[in-house]
Amino acid sequence: MRFSSQVKSISYIKSHAAEVLAELAQQREPMVITQNGEAKAVLQDVVSYEQTQETLALLKILALGQREIEEGKTKPAAKVLARLRAKHRPVG
Repeated sequence: MRFSSQVKSISYIKSHAAEVLAELAQQREPMVITQNGEAKAVLQDVVSYEQTQETLALLKILALGQREIEEGKTKPAAKVLARLRAKHRPVG
């Protein structure tokens, strides 16, 4: 992804807010907002933001799982399934 085509000044955002929002929704690419020639913020459409947050949550879960594997906090699946089956076996 190239941010160079999606760079706008804060004054442009102020005077073209509706257009910017429509462009964000249509292109689904983040926009870098500059102030005094320096990048200051990134503007993103809501759908892309939500997808990014979901992806980050999944990556966090994977990282936590990897850490538990490295720390030896795992049990063989066969033992866990056998214990669950024994727990939920019908009586009678």
